[in-house]
Amino acid sequence: MKIALDAMGGDFAPGATVEGAILAAEKLAGKAEILLIGDEGLIKAELQKHGYTSPRISVIHTTQVIAMGEHPTKALTQKPDSSIAKGYALLKAREVDAFASAGNTGAMLVGALFSVKAVEGFLRPCIASFAPKLNGGIGVIVDVGANADCKPEVLEQFGEIGSIYAEEVLKIPNPKVGLMSLGEEEGKGNMATQAAHQLLKANTSINFVGNIEGRDLFNDKADVIVCDGYTGNVILKMAESFYDILKEKNISDSFIDRLDYEAVGGTPILGINGNAIIGHGASSPGAICNMVQQAYQMATSDVSEKFKKTYSA
Repeated sequence: MKIALDAMGGDFAPGATVEGAILAAEKLAGKAEILLIGDEGLIKAELQKHGYTSPRISVIHTTQVIAMGEHPTKALTQKPDSSIAKGYALLKAREVDAFASAGNTGAMLVGALFSVKAVEGFLRPCIASFAPKLNGGIGVIVDVGANADCKPEVLEQFGEIGSIYAEEVLKIPNPKVGLMSLGEEEGKGNMATQAAHQLLKANTSINFVGNIEGRDLFNDKADVIVCDGYTGNVILKMAESFYDILKEKNISDSFIDRLDYEAVGGTPILGINGNAIIGHGASSPGAICNMVQQAYQMATSDVSEKFKKTYSA
């Protein structure tokens, strides 16, 4: 298996990305090869700094970098030899099994849509994130930022694709799907969530448990939390703030530690023809390592192919 990693993506690249790749290569020894994409001279200098010479990591040279503040579409058009463009080219050609980057989030989304493209039949590719559960488990939230406004049928597909991801990658049998709303009752919510509730309720391919509220984020009422990207992003950032606040107050707790974005490493893009992960711009080597391992889990589960089969049917 081959996993491509954007060595130039992130606030601390290429130092943090190369170090993270080394950590991941050791953890995935014998299971996957990591391809570092970016400036060969800079990457090799970092590898030499760590005394790393193993063939578990190889380098693919590119001459351009998409900066964090650049316009995604323009940057991808004007920089075809950028690390993000090259990563998606490799993914599209099936020369790698997954692509991960902590670089420009917009460019990662645009690249996914215009390179590997959306799965035929899936309306709006989305970004998923994760919610630790008090019982020790983990849940998946879709969407957390790609689609601020969603029609009811899009929310229904989020429930389907989130359920497939939870079952195939997180190994949750018959995952419970809940619709985030402002009340548990069926009639609560805005026009979109009320209509989405009826679609999800009638969908026999998922285990829909009804509406859930914000207080249900960390309990075991739902394994898959469905919401539009605007709501999901607010939920995600608020959850992350709990971790930051408690760390600032020198309060340590094993559950709260699981709210740290570094523990997961990145957010998968769901509904595209391939496995792609977006990491946090401020990713440390540990976060990069976890992102690469998450990419490996996605590729091993073959979840993108299961998305295709679901919607082609």
